[in-house]
Amino acid sequence: QVQLVESGGGLVQAGGSLRLSCAASGRTFSSLAMAWFRQAPGKEREFVVTIGYIGSTIYADSVKGRFTISRDNAKNTVYLQMNSLKPEDTAVYYCAARMRYYSSSATDYDYWGQGTQVTVSS
Repeated sequence: QVQLVESGGGLVQAGGSLRLSCAASGRTFSSLAMAWFRQAPGKEREFVVTIGYIGSTIYADSVKGRFTISRDNAKNTVYLQMNSLKPEDTAVYYCAARMRYYSSSATDYDYWGQGTQVTVSS
């Protein structure tokens, strides 16, 4: 089992920045692929970014160049640095984990956090 706890969400003006954190426990973090997904009201959950256990990454086109994922295996934590935020980035952001290999499909992930709200005002 893996437990995931997100933090760092909040309200920010368009053009601003936020950093989300996801702390993992219960399994060797270095063997996990981690990802961020988001879900806006009335919309399906969508892929944002993923990082594999060796550090390879995939970004959704909508966030490429603005968001950066990183991981600190010593702290069992994955981060999402979000810059140049837009109102359309408003959503609940979820952290997810699976063994080893990254994926952009939500159905491939076995473990999920409770989500953290990000609201970007125009």
